[in-house]
This record gives sequence, structure tokens and C-alpha cells, in this order.
Amino acid sequence: MAWEFLTVYWREMIRFVRFRTQLFSSLLQPALWMAFFGVAMSSNFDRFTSSIPAPAGVVPLDYLTFMAAGVIAMTTLFTSLFGGMSLLFDKNWGLMREMLASPMPRTHIMLGVSLSGMTKSFIQVSIIMAFGLLLGVQFFPGYSAARTVLSILGIFAFVAAFSLGFLLFSSAISMRLESPEGLQGIMTLLTLPLFFVSNALYPIQAFPPLLQALSIYNPLTHLVNGIRYFALGNDFFAVGARYTSSTVDVLGSFAYLAIFAAVMYLLARRTFEKAVVT
Repeated sequence: MAWEFLTVYWREMIRFVRFRTQLFSSLLQPALWMAFFGVAMSSNFDRFTSSIPAPAGVVPLDYLTFMAAGVIAMTTLFTSLFGGMSLLFDKNWGLMREMLASPMPRTHIMLGVSLSGMTKSFIQVSIIMAFGLLLGVQFFPGYSAARTVLSILGIFAFVAAFSLGFLLFSSAISMRLESPEGLQGIMTLLTLPLFFVSNALYPIQAFPPLLQALSIYNPLTHLVNGIRYFALGNDFFAVGARYTSSTVDVLGSFAYLAIFAAVMYLLARRTFEKAVVT
């Protein structure tokens, strides 16, 4: 078995660690979201929904806990969408030409970049969960130690499937463009619709019918569903509404993300096989 993708992976991780500005900004951004936006919005939403009683036997959660899962998903989305940026720099600096001309299979380039992006997402998710617990986020309510570990692994599995799909998508787009500005424009255009047409920050039950239909096909919605299932449980009350999910629902969300990642892999592989860098 060829392991050349590990060289690409290791190079990307070294670049991530050595670029101190990128390192600290990517690690501090989710914490700042939790500390400022999350706390501020939590006080408002909790005040508005305090008059709505939780059903008997259902665990009530504050908005900060509800939103924390959305912050994890949002951070994963941003990291994944801009994960292909390094490929554009390699093209501009002439490194991509040498990589494509080497005996290494071209698919290993995109796999190495994707695995490094997944690793960065895991690091950020860990920071968000740890910092959220310090702020009072009620992750893993009443869980045993074993269940907590399994839940964290479940969250990482959803993050891996989601980030892999968007990292491959970002890599495919990067190989078709010539300037980082073009990639930034496309990714910025995609980020806001994906983020706001999802259940990351608020329930989708009050969405207009069209937006509700779009949110069902939004991969970010399925990522948030998986995170909340493992971090908050399958039956809880938040933002004035009750949320229930079954194992079948969660497996369906994971299957949707896995299919999305598979489609993006085929797209990225086709792009890399036909790529010509002069």
C-alpha cells in the first residue's frame, strides 16, 4: 500500500503549526464565538423562552448549550471550506507542478490535504467542548464516563465525514482556480447560506416552507443533528421546543454525510486526474 499521502499530511500540519497567526486565530476564533456571541445570545433567548415550561421528564437546556453544538458545526464548516487554500499557494509557488510530476498518485495530494484539515477540525472541536464546559455548557448531561467517551467518538465521526466532504470540494475548486481571491469569494458566498439555512443557531421549525425544505438537504443540518444527539441526548427541551431523535435518524444523517463525502471524492479525483499546472 502506498503511503505518500502521509508526507503531504505531515507537511500541511507543519505549515499549520509554524504559521503562528493562522494557528492562534483558528484556535481562538471558536472560543471567542462561545465567550461573546454565545453568552450574549443566551441571555436574550433564555429570557424570551423562560415562560415556556419544559414537558415533564424532559431535560431543559439553556440556549448556550443549544448553540454550542452549532458553533462546533460552524467552525468545522469554515475550516473545511478554506482547507483547499494551501493548494492554490502550491500552484502559485510552483510546488504543485513538482508534486503532479512526481511518482506519487495524484489522489494522495487531495487525501493528505483532507486528512490534515480533518485533524485541524478535531483540534478545534476539542477546544470548543473544553472551553464550553468552562462557560457552563451542559454537554453530556448525566452521562457515565464510558458513555461520554463514546459520545465524543461519535461527534468526531460526524465531524470527520462532514469535513472530508467539504475539504474535497474545496480541493476540487482550488485546482480549477488561479487566485486565492477567487476561492475566497466562492467560499464566502457558500458559507452564509449553508450556515443560516441550518439548525446551528436556532430551530428550523419556524422557517418558511422553502427554507425548511432546503435545510433538510443542507449537510450542516445533519452535522448539527449528530453533534446534538451525542452531546445533549436524544430527548431535550431548548429554545421553547422539544427535540427528539432516534438511532435511525442519526444513522440517516451520518449516511447522508458519507454519501456527500463520496460524491465529493469522485469530483475531486476527476479534477486532480485532469489537472494541468504550467
